[in-house]
Amino acid sequence: MTPFRLLAAAVLLGLATGASASSLVGTTDTLVNALQASSDALSDVTSSLRDDKVIRAARDDAASFVASDGAIRGAHLEAALRLLRDRAPALAASDLQLAEALLVR
Repeated sequence: MTPFRLLAAAVLLGLATGASASSLVGTTDTLVNALQASSDALSDVTSSLRDDKVIRAARDDAASFVASDGAIRGAHLEAALRLLRDRAPALAASDLQLAEALLVR
């Protein structure tokens, strides 16, 4: 192989590696920003309900739900999930994410 071809191959390889790294950084930034926005929205909803009786009553049920990976669904948790979804209909969070947020608050 001639030195020119070796140099051309090395340059092309370097450009391809740089493009992949840039693409990975862009994708990672997009995912992190989306997760942060979702987390902030969930935090806002649950923190505004911190003193709500329904939410406080659901904490034990939420703990059981999270610990059982969604197998145990208590009545208090169901009421709290309905309340959260009624107050924030645009919130795109799973029941498990909401239960975890109830435990953190």
